[in-house]
Amino acid sequence: MSRSLGSQAGAGLALRPGRDGVEAAAREVWRYHRASKHHLHRYAPGPGHLDWATQPDPFRVYTGCPRLELPLVADALAVGYGAVRQGRLPAPAPFDRRSLAALFELTLGLAAWKQYGANRWALRCNPSSGNLHPTEGYLLSPALPDLQAGVYHYVSRDHALEQRAAWPQPSGPPLIAFTSIVWREAWKYGLRAFRYCQLDTGHAIAALSFAAAALGWRLRPLPIGEADLASLLGVDRSVDYDSAEAELPEALFALVAAEGEWSTALPAASALRWQGRANRLSPEHRHWPGLDEVAAATARPSAAVQPDWTPPVRHAPPSLAQDMPLPHLIRQRRSAQAYDGVSSMPAEVFHGLLTRLLPAAGAPPWTAWPYPPAVHLILFVHRVAGLTPGLYALPRDEAALPSLKAAMRPDWLWAKTGPQALPLYLLLPHDVRPVAEQLSCHQDIAADGCFAVAMLADFAALDKAPWLYRSRHWEAGLIGQVLYLEAEAAGLRGTGIGCFFDDAVHELLGLDTDGRWQVVYHFTVGGALEDTRLTTLPPYPPAFRQRG
Repeated sequence: MSRSLGSQAGAGLALRPGRDGVEAAAREVWRYHRASKHHLHRYAPGPGHLDWATQPDPFRVYTGCPRLELPLVADALAVGYGAVRQGRLPAPAPFDRRSLAALFELTLGLAAWKQYGANRWALRCNPSSGNLHPTEGYLLSPALPDLQAGVYHYVSRDHALEQRAAWPQPSGPPLIAFTSIVWREAWKYGLRAFRYCQLDTGHAIAALSFAAAALGWRLRPLPIGEADLASLLGVDRSVDYDSAEAELPEALFALVAAEGEWSTALPAASALRWQGRANRLSPEHRHWPGLDEVAAATARPSAAVQPDWTPPVRHAPPSLAQDMPLPHLIRQRRSAQAYDGVSSMPAEVFHGLLTRLLPAAGAPPWTAWPYPPAVHLILFVHRVAGLTPGLYALPRDEAALPSLKAAMRPDWLWAKTGPQALPLYLLLPHDVRPVAEQLSCHQDIAADGCFAVAMLADFAALDKAPWLYRSRHWEAGLIGQVLYLEAEAAGLRGTGIGCFFDDAVHELLGLDTDGRWQVVYHFTVGGALEDTRLTTLPPYPPAFRQRG
């Protein structure tokens, strides 16, 4: 197979590491990671300017598929964010068409349209780098009320499912899968696009976890090789893609209605009867060497072992002063384009927010994550009432504290602060706004908010399991999604920052630029400035609410 991720599709995509095996794959991962770093005086390879004539269509559709229109019913879910963030879920909803409609509406559905002059673009419930949305969602369903057994692709623009394949009655719960169309990000970001697709997958996983929680469901990740997942979703079928852009299989999850025993049986790919052809998103493409190679190097092998790690029981964070329905919170989430530079947040709200970033038993999205924490936080605190401005560290697993201390500058204070159960440490009391702005590609939003975050991922295991490169970015995306919702719940707004100077961050902290700890994501929270030039329009026509 030879389909290229950074350009138009060919006959397929090589999904397995090369003949040199795991060691060669690990070398390729490190080669890609180094090549895709931004530096203070040199950015990673990118297009340099945007070719608007080749801007990708933001919506993938499959022509020739039966369509199932979905109702807009998420507003009927009477569950508050305050309860869900503490792991208190409602009684499980039935697995049926209406419930799955709500699930997709709150995971990948449209949240609004924005318009400026003649230009109009969609916002979605799941955030995305550059609002380019490489993530596609699929449903693998048993026969349910008003739903035939089969593989379905979700079209967010139309809030509809396209039946890509039918198969004999499978057993087990409904399954949700994600893929990435890497070209959507490569069009704007070039080589760094693969990283952004993985961060977006992490955001989508967290969005799915919260949407499932609103229905009383939990997610269970399914260990499946990437080639097997490609066959189940049909994205390895060159006959259905022709010149259409490739989709990279990412992750598969089961929807579980209750705790306890559960099982699922995946259908044999040979039993699937496929229909539909993918639309082409751009008339022309630019190939980016390195994207296909890192995709192949990070493909999960079928023999990979799924860890069985359970988050610890933690004290629930403080209740929210102004709780709101979870569907409303999800749909109002936005990325701030600018901050006012004056808003602050109380220390107790800040501490509660940080507590939500620690894995906790029973609380989404951590119930969907089978790995112990491998991403830890460096905080640039600017305006938190009652907290000294400065540089802080939040190891999300206390077991990582000795390694972080040993790897970083020896003159950091590491002074414990905040609630006893919160592993928050002051490294340096100082006005860190200028350095936060500089490290985030000179963007004002990193300095004008209440605080900014740099996420450090532990790459130590990549030499033996290079496919974990994706999961490190997914974990950062999960953290980012929690930050988005917590910011909204606090009356503030969050923004993910994919542009940062990698090694400048490492040098600030005293880390080896080629070492175990690598920065993978930045984020910032503050008081947003609204762009009054933009008009906000509803996500869907009123007629969508009349669907059965």
